[in-house]
Amino acid sequence: MAARRVASVLQKNKAVGCPTPGCLTIENKGEKPRLSNGGRPRILSKDIKPAHKRMARVLGYALTYASFDGWDWFRLLAMVRLTARERVSLAYAALRSLEPEQAEMTAATVLRAAGAPMPPFLRGMEEARFWASLASRAELKAFALASFEAMASQDQAAFFRHISEIEVAA
Repeated sequence: MAARRVASVLQKNKAVGCPTPGCLTIENKGEKPRLSNGGRPRILSKDIKPAHKRMARVLGYALTYASFDGWDWFRLLAMVRLTARERVSLAYAALRSLEPEQAEMTAATVLRAAGAPMPPFLRGMEEARFWASLASRAELKAFALASFEAMASQDQAAFFRHISEIEVAA
């Protein structure tokens, strides 16, 4: 009975005794306060897709083991369980978290960039073919165009005849 009297006094004198709206009456003390929108707090883990929860666990394993095999398993499972868009977003976020130089080196390694070709030691054509087997598509196009533009006009004509013969043969 005394508790009800105190609660009713608090209700009447709310402006004086309880300046903040978060003040609870005695009857409400055991309950969780409601949010301003009238709902209960949402738990984000209920909204996460099961496949994403599994991938988060796989990421945890890869981080814990910190070995090539762990990261290779993460790569394989990401290919199976994540969409291309999700993998692109993950790669983008990971590269953006690095310093620009580290991000460039990492991306070049993933894309299997060969870097600039080494000067020929003995047999230039064999070494050029070896470099070309390692180069990325962008590197091949850039060095092919730069090499063609650097040739003398008679060499350009001979090169053009050579690739025209290969095209006809194919």
